[in-house]
Amino acid sequence: MSTLRDLAEEHTQLRPADIDHLHRIAGDWQLLSDLSFADLLLWVPVDRDGTFLCVAQVRPTTAPTAYQDDQVGRIVGGPEVAHLEVAYGQGRIWREGDPVWYGDVPARHEAIPVRLRTADGEAGEVIAVVGRDTNLSTARTPSQLELNYLTTADDLAQMIADGTFPPPRHPGETTSAPRVGDGLVRLDAGGKVTYASPNAQSAYRRLGFAAHLVGEDLAKLHRRLAADPLEGTEAANGILAALRGEGPPRREIDARGATMLTRALPLMPAGVPIGALVLVRDITEVRRRDRALITKDATIREIHHRVKNNLQTVAALLRLQARRVAMPEARVALEESVRRVASIALVHETLSMSSDEAVEFDGIVDRVASAATEVAATEQTVGMRRRGSFGVLPAEIATSLVMVLNELLLNAVEHGFPPAAEPPTGPADTASAGGSGVSGVLPQVAAGVESVTPPEVVVSAHRFRKQLHVTVADNGRGLPAGFDAERGSRLGLQIVRALVTGELRGTIELRNGAEGGTEAVLVVPLVRS
Repeated sequence: MSTLRDLAEEHTQLRPADIDHLHRIAGDWQLLSDLSFADLLLWVPVDRDGTFLCVAQVRPTTAPTAYQDDQVGRIVGGPEVAHLEVAYGQGRIWREGDPVWYGDVPARHEAIPVRLRTADGEAGEVIAVVGRDTNLSTARTPSQLELNYLTTADDLAQMIADGTFPPPRHPGETTSAPRVGDGLVRLDAGGKVTYASPNAQSAYRRLGFAAHLVGEDLAKLHRRLAADPLEGTEAANGILAALRGEGPPRREIDARGATMLTRALPLMPAGVPIGALVLVRDITEVRRRDRALITKDATIREIHHRVKNNLQTVAALLRLQARRVAMPEARVALEESVRRVASIALVHETLSMSSDEAVEFDGIVDRVASAATEVAATEQTVGMRRRGSFGVLPAEIATSLVMVLNELLLNAVEHGFPPAAEPPTGPADTASAGGSGVSGVLPQVAAGVESVTPPEVVVSAHRFRKQLHVTVADNGRGLPAGFDAERGSRLGLQIVRALVTGELRGTIELRNGAEGGTEAVLVVPLVRS
């Protein structure tokens, strides 16, 4: 389904500012729909022969809908849009006419012209029409609550026609706000409560106000109730701003362990301030859960920090032990363990600074690659390069993947490149020359002239169909003849196979590259079943 902007740009000559205003209306009109007990449809003229296109629709949560089918994208003309033509052409709200039928549903039509005010604050031309269509199948004598809802809805409808609703959104303000059903308070021009819905009364009772709200000065009440004087003053100032015709930001009030979110809207039909509409919502449980999550996140980050410290301590102990061991093989084994422990510590260090259980993995790969070139037992300087992005990975994938990459990078550096003094070898010699690590052919001979490619290892990553594809490729001397990764006896390759097929539930393939060298290709699923 096309969006409001797509439909308007394709079928109309509306300016970007006009479309932005229609977007703001569609972002706030659930309030008007609920107060009106009616469906709202946003119609824009397609051409000058009286044809209109529906670009947005909202259904009420307080009453049955008049339309079972979606109306967005529908183009209508003729007698069916006569009420829209009146509102658009004459710039006034249309409420005349008899009920119409949609199948077996009777409905009442209304049409509200939409204006965008000019830069100097004057009422601009009509750019669209809001159709307000009420399902009459459940019509009955309205209650006091419904009468107040309808009266307020008429005021807001007039403000749409004037171009003063919705008020501008404040920078950084989210679209979340109290709804009509959460609690509604209506104020007169002096700021005194003329009506409060039962849910609004209950919300204020949670804050410690047990009396009835009608007749209270709401700004002064907010000052009295708020536990924090500054918070109470800001909430009161928001009420006073709305009474002046301004659109203040949403405010929260804390009192007696309860938290209430408030949103004040000015009521100024025909440009005359007549009071304000205050929507309230008890968010005590929401804020309690937020605080619990913040505490939990801090605890988890502290755990990761301590795990990182413990791993670094283990690595330091292994490093001290390696210095005291006389046997070269044992020293090498301990030094490899130090590097493996340090690579895991990198993940926990990153998690200790993150607000969730996920890490930006590119930085970790870069640090592991840099460490591999520094500590690998090779006489040559091997360049490292990353191509593509790993993105953000969950901790359970990152921890295992960093160990896999650490082993592959070390193998590529240590076993892929011959000593600098080693003469070039032919293919037969190459097959027997080098170990069971990740490797390939470094010297290249063309037309009898030897040219040497700088040793390099490239780590490539991209995402495809909910999988992470990773390649570790070197331009070294290639795999030896008869190499079998499944039967390799080296501990590093055993660790790689176990982690990839077990913890990561992925696959790995070691092969000679098309242009020489060796490639290790990993495929890791990003969605865990």
